[in-house]
Amino acid sequence: MNSQEIKELLKSIQNTDIEEIQYQSGENSLYLKKTDVKAIAPDVKEVAEAKAKNKKEEDKKLTLIAIKSTMVGTFASAQSNDKLPFVGEGDTIGVGQKIGQIEAMKVIKDVISNIKGRISKILVSNGQSVEYGQKLFLVDTSK
Repeated sequence: MNSQEIKELLKSIQNTDIEEIQYQSGENSLYLKKTDVKAIAPDVKEVAEAKAKNKKEEDKKLTLIAIKSTMVGTFASAQSNDKLPFVGEGDTIGVGQKIGQIEAMKVIKDVISNIKGRISKILVSNGQSVEYGQKLFLVDTSK
């Protein structure tokens, strides 16, 4: 029995109730136990499913908290157009840190972080109008 025939045999019993199989032809013999078969020749689909499951479990471990707007106005990601943004995606922030500004009727109010974590996603862009309670940032607090 060559390797191609063994692979075909493995595929044929993979989705069956057969747990053990013994094959003998002349002096050659082969004994397979289903739990051993998966360890020897894992199915590509099973490997992909396992990776996807692990990824989903990792995603579940992330604790994303939204930082929301406290007023209606225009969001500013920096002090002015020629300055660097207060924060960017991937930045670590602390409690009390200024992470943006909202301007309404020439009144500027700082957006202050009330949590510690890493900016996972910035949901608004510079100059965008925002509503009261609108999510501005998603912060990963799992670390």
